Amino acid sequence: MIYLASQSPRRAELLRQIGVTFEQLIGEIDETPGPGELPADYVLRMAREKAAAGWQKIVASGLTIRPLLASDTTVVYQDRILGKPENEHDARRMLALLSGNTHQVMTAVAITDGQQFRTELSVTDVVFKELSDQLIEDYIASGEPADKAGAYGIQGYGAVLVAGISGSYSGVVGLPLMETAQLLADFGLPCWQVARA
Repeated sequence: MIYLASQSPRRAELLRQIGVTFEQLIGEIDETPGPGELPADYVLRMAREKAAAGWQKIVASGLTIRPLLASDTTVVYQDRILGKPENEHDARRMLALLSGNTHQVMTAVAITDGQQFRTELSVTDVVFKELSDQLIEDYIASGEPADKAGAYGIQGYGAVLVAGISGSYSGVVGLPLMETAQLLADFGLPCWQVARA
Protein backbone atom coordinates (compact mmCIF):
# COMPACT_ATOMS: atom_id res chain seq x y z
CA MET A 1 0.00 0.00 0.00
CA ILE A 2 1.25 3.46 -0.91
CA TYR A 3 -0.25 6.95 -1.03
CA LEU A 4 -0.91 8.60 -4.39
CA ALA A 5 -0.74 12.39 -4.17
CA SER A 6 -3.05 12.92 -7.14
CA GLN A 7 -6.75 13.22 -7.85
CA SER A 8 -6.23 12.06 -11.44
CA PRO A 9 -8.38 9.05 -12.38
CA ARG A 10 -5.92 8.36 -15.20
CA ARG A 11 -2.95 8.00 -12.84
CA ALA A 12 -5.04 5.86 -10.52
CA GLU A 13 -5.97 3.52 -13.38
CA LEU A 14 -2.36 3.28 -14.55
CA LEU A 15 -1.18 2.32 -11.04
CA ARG A 16 -3.88 -0.35 -10.84
CA GLN A 17 -2.67 -1.64 -14.22
CA ILE A 18 0.67 -2.64 -12.66
CA GLY A 19 -0.88 -4.11 -9.52
CA VAL A 20 -0.17 -1.29 -7.05
CA THR A 21 -2.52 -0.81 -4.09
CA PHE A 22 -2.86 2.82 -3.04
CA GLU A 23 -4.87 5.45 -1.23
CA GLN A 24 -5.34 8.83 -2.90
CA LEU A 25 -4.55 12.06 -1.07
CA ILE A 26 -6.01 15.38 -2.13
CA GLY A 27 -3.83 18.46 -2.01
CA GLU A 28 -3.13 21.68 -3.87
CA ILE A 29 0.11 23.47 -4.70
CA ASP A 30 0.94 26.58 -6.71
CA GLU A 31 1.68 25.32 -10.23
CA THR A 32 2.95 28.62 -11.64
CA PRO A 33 6.24 28.20 -13.56
CA GLY A 34 9.12 30.29 -12.21
CA PRO A 35 10.58 33.12 -14.32
CA GLY A 36 12.71 31.53 -17.04
CA GLU A 37 12.22 28.05 -15.56
CA LEU A 38 13.01 25.32 -18.09
CA PRO A 39 10.19 22.83 -18.74
CA ALA A 40 12.11 19.80 -17.41
CA ASP A 41 13.07 21.69 -14.25
CA TYR A 42 9.47 22.81 -13.85
CA VAL A 43 7.88 19.38 -14.13
CA LEU A 44 10.44 17.82 -11.76
CA ARG A 45 9.85 20.63 -9.25
CA MET A 46 6.09 20.14 -9.46
CA ALA A 47 6.40 16.39 -8.77
CA ARG A 48 8.73 17.05 -5.82
CA GLU A 49 6.47 19.76 -4.38
CA LYS A 50 3.39 17.56 -4.72
CA ALA A 51 5.23 14.75 -2.93
CA ALA A 52 6.47 17.08 -0.18
CA ALA A 53 2.98 18.55 0.34
CA GLY A 54 1.49 15.06 0.47
CA TRP A 55 4.07 13.94 3.00
CA GLN A 56 3.33 16.94 5.21
CA LYS A 57 -0.34 16.00 5.09
CA ILE A 58 0.44 12.41 6.15
CA VAL A 59 2.45 13.63 9.14
CA ALA A 60 0.05 16.43 10.13
CA SER A 61 -2.99 14.15 9.91
CA GLY A 62 -1.37 11.31 11.84
CA LEU A 63 -1.90 8.90 8.94
CA THR A 64 -0.12 5.56 8.78
CA ILE A 65 3.40 6.10 7.47
CA ARG A 66 3.72 4.62 4.00
CA PRO A 67 5.64 5.68 0.88
CA LEU A 68 4.01 8.37 -1.23
CA LEU A 69 4.07 8.79 -5.01
CA ALA A 70 3.42 12.04 -6.86
CA SER A 71 3.58 12.93 -10.53
CA ASP A 72 3.26 15.92 -12.83
CA THR A 73 2.79 16.14 -16.59
CA THR A 74 3.30 19.08 -18.90
CA VAL A 75 3.14 19.59 -22.65
CA VAL A 76 6.06 21.46 -24.20
CA TYR A 77 6.23 23.06 -27.63
CA GLN A 78 9.42 24.82 -28.70
CA ASP A 79 10.52 25.03 -25.05
CA ARG A 80 7.21 26.65 -24.06
CA ILE A 81 5.07 25.06 -21.36
CA LEU A 82 1.47 24.53 -22.46
CA GLY A 83 -0.60 24.04 -19.33
CA LYS A 84 -4.34 23.58 -19.02
CA PRO A 85 -6.19 26.06 -21.26
CA GLU A 86 -7.79 29.03 -19.53
CA ASN A 87 -10.77 29.00 -21.90
CA GLU A 88 -11.88 27.83 -25.36
CA HIS A 89 -9.87 30.57 -27.07
CA ASP A 90 -6.72 29.36 -25.28
CA ALA A 91 -7.47 25.74 -26.21
CA ARG A 92 -7.90 26.79 -29.85
CA ARG A 93 -4.53 28.60 -29.73
CA MET A 94 -2.74 25.55 -28.29
CA LEU A 95 -4.24 23.07 -30.75
CA ALA A 96 -3.34 25.36 -33.67
CA LEU A 97 0.26 25.50 -32.38
CA LEU A 98 0.49 21.71 -32.13
CA SER A 99 -1.18 21.06 -35.51
CA GLY A 100 1.23 19.33 -37.90
CA ASN A 101 4.11 19.63 -35.44
CA THR A 102 6.10 17.58 -32.94
CA HIS A 103 5.93 18.46 -29.26
CA GLN A 104 7.14 16.85 -26.04
CA VAL A 105 5.17 15.50 -23.13
CA MET A 106 7.24 15.55 -19.94
CA THR A 107 6.10 13.56 -16.92
CA ALA A 108 8.06 13.52 -13.67
CA VAL A 109 7.50 10.95 -10.92
CA ALA A 110 8.58 11.45 -7.31
CA ILE A 111 8.51 8.91 -4.46
CA THR A 112 9.35 9.54 -0.81
CA ASP A 113 9.17 7.57 2.42
CA GLY A 114 10.13 10.54 4.58
CA GLN A 115 13.83 9.65 4.44
CA GLN A 116 14.62 8.92 0.80
CA PHE A 117 13.38 11.09 -2.05
CA ARG A 118 13.71 9.85 -5.64
CA THR A 119 12.56 11.31 -8.97
CA GLU A 120 12.49 10.19 -12.59
CA LEU A 121 11.66 12.14 -15.74
CA SER A 122 10.04 10.71 -18.87
CA VAL A 123 10.10 12.69 -22.13
CA THR A 124 8.01 11.56 -25.10
CA ASP A 125 7.84 13.10 -28.58
CA VAL A 126 4.28 13.38 -29.89
CA VAL A 127 3.49 14.19 -33.53
CA PHE A 128 0.15 15.79 -34.38
CA LYS A 129 -1.45 15.48 -37.80
CA GLU A 130 -2.55 18.67 -39.56
CA LEU A 131 -5.74 19.77 -37.81
CA SER A 132 -8.48 21.48 -39.79
CA ASP A 133 -10.31 24.39 -38.20
CA GLN A 134 -13.43 22.22 -38.12
CA LEU A 135 -11.66 19.37 -36.31
CA ILE A 136 -10.31 21.82 -33.72
CA GLU A 137 -13.80 23.25 -33.18
CA ASP A 138 -15.38 19.80 -32.92
CA TYR A 139 -12.74 18.67 -30.42
CA ILE A 140 -13.19 21.78 -28.27
CA ALA A 141 -16.96 21.24 -28.36
CA SER A 142 -16.42 17.75 -26.88
CA GLY A 143 -15.26 19.45 -23.67
CA GLU A 144 -12.19 17.21 -23.41
CA PRO A 145 -9.51 19.92 -23.81
CA ALA A 146 -10.75 21.95 -20.83
CA ASP A 147 -8.74 20.24 -18.08
CA LYS A 148 -5.85 18.79 -20.08
CA ALA A 149 -2.31 20.10 -20.38
CA GLY A 150 -1.78 21.14 -23.99
CA ALA A 151 -5.57 21.07 -24.49
CA TYR A 152 -5.75 17.37 -25.44
CA GLY A 153 -5.93 13.90 -23.93
CA ILE A 154 -4.33 11.05 -25.85
CA GLN A 155 -6.38 8.50 -23.90
CA GLY A 156 -9.67 10.02 -25.12
CA TYR A 157 -10.99 11.64 -28.27
CA GLY A 158 -7.61 13.37 -28.60
CA ALA A 159 -6.12 10.09 -29.85
CA VAL A 160 -7.40 10.94 -33.34
CA LEU A 161 -5.17 14.04 -33.39
CA VAL A 162 -1.96 12.05 -32.87
CA ALA A 163 -0.04 10.78 -35.89
CA GLY A 164 2.67 9.07 -33.82
CA ILE A 165 4.67 8.99 -30.61
CA SER A 166 8.25 8.15 -29.68
CA GLY A 167 8.60 7.28 -26.01
CA SER A 168 6.18 6.33 -23.25
CA TYR A 169 2.47 6.21 -24.06
CA SER A 170 1.62 5.90 -20.36
CA GLY A 171 3.85 8.91 -19.71
CA VAL A 172 1.70 10.95 -22.11
CA VAL A 173 -1.42 9.77 -20.27
CA GLY A 174 0.12 10.91 -16.97
CA LEU A 175 2.31 8.24 -15.36
CA PRO A 176 5.27 6.55 -17.12
CA LEU A 177 4.90 2.96 -15.94
CA MET A 178 8.44 1.70 -16.61
CA GLU A 179 9.99 4.51 -14.56
CA THR A 180 7.30 4.21 -11.88
CA ALA A 181 7.80 0.46 -11.51
CA GLN A 182 11.55 0.95 -11.16
CA LEU A 183 11.14 3.61 -8.48
CA LEU A 184 8.71 1.37 -6.58
CA ALA A 185 11.16 -1.53 -6.82
CA ASP A 186 13.97 0.71 -5.54
CA PHE A 187 11.84 1.32 -2.43
CA GLY A 188 11.15 -2.41 -2.07
CA LEU A 189 7.48 -1.92 -2.85
CA PRO A 190 5.24 -4.61 -4.37
CA CYS A 191 4.47 -4.29 -8.03
CA TRP A 192 3.72 -6.73 -10.80
CA GLN A 193 6.67 -9.14 -10.72
CA VAL A 194 7.66 -8.79 -14.37
CA ALA A 195 7.83 -5.00 -14.01
CA ARG A 196 10.38 -5.45 -11.22
CA ALA A 197 12.62 -7.89 -13.10
